[in-house]
Amino acid sequence: MPKAKLDAAFCLTAQCEDGKKKTDYYSEAIPGFILECRATGGKTYYQRYHDQNGRQRQIKIAAYGEITFEQAKKRAQHLRSEAVLGGDPAGAKAEKKAIPLYSELAVQHLDHASTYQRSYDSTRRIIENHVIPRWGNKRLDEIKQQDVAMWLSDKRKDGLAPASVEKIRTMFSRSFALAMQWNLFDHNPVKDIPRAKFNNARERYLTSEEAERLRLACECSSNPQLKHIVGLLLLTGARKSELLNAEWRHIDLEQRSWKLPMTKNGRGRHVPLSQPAVDIIKQLPKFDGCPYLLPNPQTLKPYVDIKKAWQEARKLAGLEDLHIHDLRHSAASFMINAGIDLYTVGKMIGHVSINSTTRYSHLANDTLMAAAEAGAAKLDVNWSKDA
Repeated sequence: MPKAKLDAAFCLTAQCEDGKKKTDYYSEAIPGFILECRATGGKTYYQRYHDQNGRQRQIKIAAYGEITFEQAKKRAQHLRSEAVLGGDPAGAKAEKKAIPLYSELAVQHLDHASTYQRSYDSTRRIIENHVIPRWGNKRLDEIKQQDVAMWLSDKRKDGLAPASVEKIRTMFSRSFALAMQWNLFDHNPVKDIPRAKFNNARERYLTSEEAERLRLACECSSNPQLKHIVGLLLLTGARKSELLNAEWRHIDLEQRSWKLPMTKNGRGRHVPLSQPAVDIIKQLPKFDGCPYLLPNPQTLKPYVDIKKAWQEARKLAGLEDLHIHDLRHSAASFMINAGIDLYTVGKMIGHVSINSTTRYSHLANDTLMAAAEAGAAKLDVNWSKDA
């Protein structure tokens, strides 16, 4: 192993010895500092050292020509000092290299989510359309909290709905939580980014007159199932996905009950069917070999979406501000305005906690106020007159 007075001039002219694939020239001044010369003509600076277990390690400094000799020498001195003080620069570099790219973590996240999530498609869209394009080529340790916070802020500035930005933040944070659970990385830079404050609750309820206009518009739809879908959403308060995936085997017309085996909340429930809801179900066409209540007649599978038909119907009805989820809210409002208490309404539409139903409390108060006014009118005595 030839030793040499490594300097800029020597490194410029150094070559691999004849008949060898490579030759290592060792610095006389810095133990372990090496210039490797290969028969192909390439040259590379390395630093060798022994770790705390006595094993010889080697770490690449740079290819010759990428940095100056003085820069290589300073780096070699730094690495040797680190090793003498008990460090393991090669091991640290290997550990850093082992940290996955976010794109690699995303694949594992999605594979995991597909095994249990009922909302897997939503998770996939968020990760593939938003997170991977920005962070996919970054190693997890390169993703910093400040950068993520600025990125989320830019999403809001670009006009993305606050609720959508919050879903992105939550999903990105979930990726890091899984990385920690799987021992791929040791912290979550997204976790402590504050959740943006926003009010996502809508206060849109159909009136009876609007509901009639919507019924007529659905009758005109090119989608033959739309009138049935919208009618049952209003009469049951079910979620769209629950109804689109409903099966005949879960409908008991004699008991006027619809069994939902699994809901958004991860549990089943029974939905009582009013007589108008039963009447709609009795009118539904049945298809041989098709288990679904409201399938697409062309595919005999549940509709993936009814967005186009819904938009056409609400436009025809003059209700373009109406969202399909508002039908669920409207079902609750009609029940409450009929005098049904919040607890019962919550059970009817599948709320696990009464807290979810309290958004309709003002409707309940309106019903109570109407009762109070009706009682006062029936009394018909002006109690406020002076004696």
